[in-house]
Amino acid sequence: MPEISANLSLVQSLYTAFASRDRERILAIMHPDIEWIQNEGFPGGGLHKGAAHVLDDILSQFRRDWDNWRARVTEWHDAGDTIIAIGVYEGTNRATGKHLAAAFAHVYTVNSGQIVRFRQYTDTAFIRRAISPS
Repeated sequence: MPEISANLSLVQSLYTAFASRDRERILAIMHPDIEWIQNEGFPGGGLHKGAAHVLDDILSQFRRDWDNWRARVTEWHDAGDTIIAIGVYEGTNRATGKHLAAAFAHVYTVNSGQIVRFRQYTDTAFIRRAISPS
């Protein structure tokens, strides 16, 4: 089995820190000026800059609006400074009671031991259906 690179290990540790809500670890993994890009049509969609902003203003809404929200990674791809996580978003929207299961790809850029850029790819129609009351 191939050895896990430092960049892959770093990105994997971000998901562990998210799951345990380890704010200090998350902020240490993300560069303070990270570019965080989520699909338009996804909650918090668009370009965001700054680790604290991403954590406090963008990602916090998933804890607020969803029960059992998680991004479950099923595949990892190591391309050096680029790490790709493929998986499934899962959760139940609190307002509608609708369950979500939507595939995603997360593309990370790592530089000098920190994540400097995140790009999300997902089908936002699944999200819209889960948050729509009808």
